[in-house]
Amino acid sequence: MGRNNTTLDDGFILVGFSDWPQLQLLLFIFISTFYSLTLFGNTSIIILSRVDLRLRTPMYFFLSHLSFLDLCYTTSTVPQLLINLHGLDRTISYGGCVAQLFIVLTLGGTECVLLVVMAFDRYAAVCRPLHYMTIMSPRLCQVLAIASWVGGLVNSLIQTGLMAMPLCGHRLNHFFCEMPVLLKLACGDTGEIEAKMFVARALILVFPAALILGSYANIARAVLKVQSMAGRRKAFGTCGSHLLVVSLFFGSAIYTYLQPIHKYSENEGKFVALFYTIITPMLNPLIYTLRNKDVKEALWKVLGIGRDSE
Repeated sequence: MGRNNTTLDDGFILVGFSDWPQLQLLLFIFISTFYSLTLFGNTSIIILSRVDLRLRTPMYFFLSHLSFLDLCYTTSTVPQLLINLHGLDRTISYGGCVAQLFIVLTLGGTECVLLVVMAFDRYAAVCRPLHYMTIMSPRLCQVLAIASWVGGLVNSLIQTGLMAMPLCGHRLNHFFCEMPVLLKLACGDTGEIEAKMFVARALILVFPAALILGSYANIARAVLKVQSMAGRRKAFGTCGSHLLVVSLFFGSAIYTYLQPIHKYSENEGKFVALFYTIITPMLNPLIYTLRNKDVKEALWKVLGIGRDSE
């Protein structure tokens, strides 16, 4: 059977997890809980980094940007997923789909660049401790943060522009408008477009991941030269949390975006997408702050239950 072209007046049906009706209630509870924790954890980091002087450092400046990114990223997809799971509305307009795709790609690309910036910050802190505050000046931090957002925006403009092609069909087997699923609806041959997109994705995923791994190789060498075990433990603890975030984010993103479209499984893709749209943003505040004494003390101070220093 032929498929009709999707036009500006048409919309899409987001299948979501309707193929597994027995899981929908469980997923609704699970996702609602994780989304609430994501909102609380990331909002707390943003507030604490603003109100506590001890957290006005480059690391927490970038961490507050990461928290804001995670808040925006989850909010761009999760509320619609919850409505979908509740069975109230499974449709999205063509314009809404394009807007969602653009926003998701912008935020995802920004996070890729921002994680590189955070790796550079950790490199400067561990490998150049005496010059750290000189290197990571407030002006440079602001420039790097702006560069992250610009990089994500440019990446999104390129990939969204490449998606300006006729689409056939109205059924998206996903819970949001994700690039691989939309490409499967393309009416004609997508070989050339896929090749261009692969280059764009490699630049925003593989190149940043390689830079991060390179910076951590240098960090590991510097830490191994530290004579104090306590100093090694502190350095590995600080950098290990960032490396874990990087592994979670880049691992799931590379799995989704760098495999050929004909090998992409929509059913598997939905569950992998849950990981990087819900679980990772929820874990980020815990990974960065669970063992962080400064953040804990700042939280107790804000809540008014901290002890006065003797």
